[in-house]
Amino acid sequence: MTYCVAHWLDTGLVFATDSRTNAGVDYISTYSKLHVLQPAPDRLFVLLAAGNLATTQAVLNRIQRDLHGQAGPSEPPPPPTPTQTSAFVEATPAGACAPGGVAPEADQLGSADLGMSAPDPAPVAAKALGSTTAPDLLSARYLFEAADYIGRTSVAVQEQFAASLRRSGASAQASFILGGQIQGDQHGLYLIYPQGNAVMATRDTPFLQIGESKYGKPPLDFVGHCGLSLEDAARLCLISQVITHRSNLTVGPPFELALMPANTLRISRRIKLDKGAPEIKRSAEVWAGCMQEGLQRLPRFAWEEGPL
Repeated sequence: MTYCVAHWLDTGLVFATDSRTNAGVDYISTYSKLHVLQPAPDRLFVLLAAGNLATTQAVLNRIQRDLHGQAGPSEPPPPPTPTQTSAFVEATPAGACAPGGVAPEADQLGSADLGMSAPDPAPVAAKALGSTTAPDLLSARYLFEAADYIGRTSVAVQEQFAASLRRSGASAQASFILGGQIQGDQHGLYLIYPQGNAVMATRDTPFLQIGESKYGKPPLDFVGHCGLSLEDAARLCLISQVITHRSNLTVGPPFELALMPANTLRISRRIKLDKGAPEIKRSAEVWAGCMQEGLQRLPRFAWEEGPL
């Protein structure tokens, strides 16, 4: 199993994962579950993965294949206006041109030969736009479109191997957290379920988790909020990993953390903490000390105030 957590902040995004995978008590291995993707200068994505390792690797391979399969460098789509968010998107305005410009030249010539005026390019362009393939990481204009692409890719991989895995009693399911920013849109986080649908981090629920999430959730619930600094949120996500490791041996170091400031389209900090790293040991000691101090400061029971 694994544990991944990402925190949405006013100032950016924080990502943290463990690196342990297992297929039984006698097969423990280490794989990175934090993947940084920048298919163009105007966009940056971070993908966290949990679940069936073969599924997550196949999804990543298909993403790379799709990116490499683009026919040369192309003009990125125009960014949305700053007032638009990844949650609400205006419909394509009437008269917008499809990729490549106006209606096909052959259609215009055919109309001229018949003595008719050329067709209005708007409906033709809209039809062409509607017939294009669904957005991928390179063509998406909004982060939710990128999340939808990851979801569709994950479902396709799961369906390919579901039958054979089911016969052996295994599951092909995988979950993902996609975070990042496309220039002109807001930075954001999405949790992508095995079924392909996704939910977005909000100010009320600023952190998202996949994998063994229950053990590391309490500190996030009590302390986490979108007004934290990137560094404080990184410390919080790290202690969430450490606590989970303490309670569940299927989660363990190396722990990876990455910080992405908003509106920079770059990873400002990325670290990998191996087993025995002083940051892990010190974080555990400080957290345990705070818990012990807090226990002594809790209100006393009534019978303790006046013992018999």
